[in-house]
Amino acid sequence: MTGRPVKKQYWNEPKLGLWERLYVFEIARGLSITGGVFFRNMWKWVTGRKGALTAYYPEENRPDYSPNNRGRHVLTQRPDGSVQCVACNMCATVCPAYCIEIEAALDPEDYAHPKSPARFEIDYSRCIFCGFCVEACPEDAIRMVKDTPDLPGFDRDAMWGRKDLLLHWHPLRDPRKPYPPAPSPEPEAHEP
Repeated sequence: MTGRPVKKQYWNEPKLGLWERLYVFEIARGLSITGGVFFRNMWKWVTGRKGALTAYYPEENRPDYSPNNRGRHVLTQRPDGSVQCVACNMCATVCPAYCIEIEAALDPEDYAHPKSPARFEIDYSRCIFCGFCVEACPEDAIRMVKDTPDLPGFDRDAMWGRKDLLLHWHPLRDPRKPYPPAPSPEPEAHEP
């Protein structure tokens, strides 16, 4: 028997009425709704009013962005202007996209935090802006501000957010965990 397989019948199979079987009417109804929205917005544009939800980026930012929007990364600074980061690599470890690279450097002059990043880079072509790096940082050294990064189109080398760009783009000097100032060296007592 090389017949067609029997179609399985379900107990709750919908029964199409005449109106549903003649689906042309439903297509016409959908096109009328879509066309109505289109022509309403087109009329607003022709008369000089702004239609729909068009935001002319980067001249305008959308007003409905949340204040907690995760945008560009920013490194915080200590009061002396140095980077708050201690190069612990926790942000790079927690990053699901593996886009953060940190190279640690030794600073023997600063005994309170002898490690600092010699190189701190974020590959924005891979970053998914999840905010895990901000949550993982024990020093409050990296934050994400509302603004979106200005990313180039095809230049792969320009998509790296380097330490100097992360610091000077929008520097923040109010870390939530400030360090006490380093104690000044005590003058030696002279014996007579």
